[in-house]
Amino acid sequence: MAPSYNTMEMMICVASRYLEDGKTVAVGTGAPCAAAMLAQKTQSPNLVILFEAGGISPLLPQMPISVGDSRTFFRAVMAAGMTEMMTTCSRGLVDYAFLGGAQIDKFGNINSTVVGDFYKPKVRFPGSGGANDFASFCWRTMIMTVHSKSRFVEKCEFVTSPGFLSGAGAREAAGLPEGGPYKIVTDLAVMGFEEKTKSMMIESLHPGVDLDKVKAETGFELVIPKQIGSTAHPTEKELKVLREDVDPLKLVIGRA
Repeated sequence: MAPSYNTMEMMICVASRYLEDGKTVAVGTGAPCAAAMLAQKTQSPNLVILFEAGGISPLLPQMPISVGDSRTFFRAVMAAGMTEMMTTCSRGLVDYAFLGGAQIDKFGNINSTVVGDFYKPKVRFPGSGGANDFASFCWRTMIMTVHSKSRFVEKCEFVTSPGFLSGAGAREAAGLPEGGPYKIVTDLAVMGFEEKTKSMMIESLHPGVDLDKVKAETGFELVIPKQIGSTAHPTEKELKVLREDVDPLKLVIGRA
């Protein structure tokens, strides 16, 4: 019998599995940080975690509440600054970035700036921060988000952080390095990107979720492969470490 868990725990556990030992990952606070911490405390003890404000490879004692929280510098290799952090990304030294956004389109472009007319918007969001730099220069971008039709749109109304832009070859034509969007982990499924077209492609369905549900909550046509995988449940070990060592105060995971 599978252990009991909630959707946030599912997303964190699934995302953590993609972070390999010895790689580097730039994260924000919240769920991406929890996923990186979980990976470091389970299968990837040599994962190097970096924060936008300049904490490089800290040994996080607790979940930080911001990218500049003093805990992001605890026993770090370096207490640098934002300029050093962005330079590290642009030099090609960061394998993964974790991002979120208000809108994500079929080529993995992200809008975290505005919905509606730029000058008279329906909603204005915080904007880029370091997200544009991360999406532009880290080799692979991962996203964790709730799966809804209003979030997964045919075309972003504003591109804050570049994915594959208009499709295959567009990143390179714009002067950006190879790489780009890698995995999108939602409460329903895991998506990747088709190699030929760079369009979003479903890879696996979470337990109890059917394909029609994912299609109904996506505002564009997903690439559907011949075989769709089934996402593995969080393990007892993953949940124990997540609940007891990563987020014992349940700041992110909530109540299972």
